[in-house]
Amino acid sequence: MDLRESMLLYAVTDRSWLRGRSLADCVRQAVEGGATFVQLREKDAPFDEIVALGRELGAICREGGVPFVIDDDVDAALACGADGVHVGQDDMACAEARRRLGPDAIVGVSAQTVAQALQAQADGADYLGVGALIPTPTKPDAVDVTRDELRAICDAVDIPVVGIGGLNAQTIPTIAGCGADGAAVVSAIFAADDCLRATQELRAVCERTFR
Repeated sequence: MDLRESMLLYAVTDRSWLRGRSLADCVRQAVEGGATFVQLREKDAPFDEIVALGRELGAICREGGVPFVIDDDVDAALACGADGVHVGQDDMACAEARRRLGPDAIVGVSAQTVAQALQAQADGADYLGVGALIPTPTKPDAVDVTRDELRAICDAVDIPVVGIGGLNAQTIPTIAGCGADGAAVVSAIFAADDCLRATQELRAVCERTFR
């Protein structure tokens, strides 16, 4: 697996956009439509529910050949057999997540500054999620990262970087040329009436922007 290639179109789940639809069905459509990575992000769900969802979505991602990680929760990732975790600056430290998950797991880290990015790389992160790049209702308290800051982070590290925060088919092209390997999206897929078609359109935009 080429993790850098897997950053191209990174889908982050959010059931609040589904309007009664099945998360598994929407993730299956996203994978079929060209998503290259999936993160299960359910901040408020109980542990057992996250594990059950993780097993269900993990099976879909394995079938589609797409890496699958759990947001924040190392215990849930271990319990459901996910490929790894994504941790924020206020979550479990990257080095501890790596120690618990082992050398073969994927550990992604959120970063907003060059210093955070370099620390994450030194601690064994496999990739960085950098943002928020554009104001977004999904994470209103996120620190905004400018194009110049994104470029500086990409120049400073050797590991893959995916941009996140307010990215959709219209805004993804604004980070072209910054050195990022792809875009992470939430509502651009999961709020769409047709997740398959939305993902196909996003994949085409990402291909033009990052390759």
